[in-house]
Amino acid sequence: MPEFVFTVARYGFLVLLWIFVFTVVGVIRRDMFAGSRASRIVAAPRGVGAPAAPPAGRPARTRRGKVARQLVVTAGALAGTRITLSEATISIGRAEDSTLVITDDYASSHHARLVPRAGQWYIEDLGSTNGTYLDRGKVTNPTPVPLGVPIRIGRTSLELRP
Repeated sequence: MPEFVFTVARYGFLVLLWIFVFTVVGVIRRDMFAGSRASRIVAAPRGVGAPAAPPAGRPARTRRGKVARQLVVTAGALAGTRITLSEATISIGRAEDSTLVITDDYASSHHARLVPRAGQWYIEDLGSTNGTYLDRGKVTNPTPVPLGVPIRIGRTSLELRP
């Protein structure tokens, strides 16, 4: 009987080892080919109930009536960096084609994006490995970003400012 238990334990360990290997390979593959997948991601459809884009030429507004004019990096390697906001989507990640290139080990190639919709900026996670956080909550769907609320990507924190 002890040989049977030992054999079952060996095979169980072998199965767990292969599950681990396939998981690691999947994460590496997803991170390496994020660029080709991100080029196929499109903005949310503008169907029934979807917010319309703000009129051209006006910066997106927050619900408090103040206008978000800058994206400021408050913590991380790029602390102090400011990006002036317009109607363009801002992509964030390690890839060179990102609007804000973050050199953070915990950021994916195409990690997240900020999108102006209906007078409000929305943060969207692009399937990143470590997630995007708004204040202390993990972003799973497009989420409105109020002024001064930190967006955390790895060790980097960002804020919308007037």
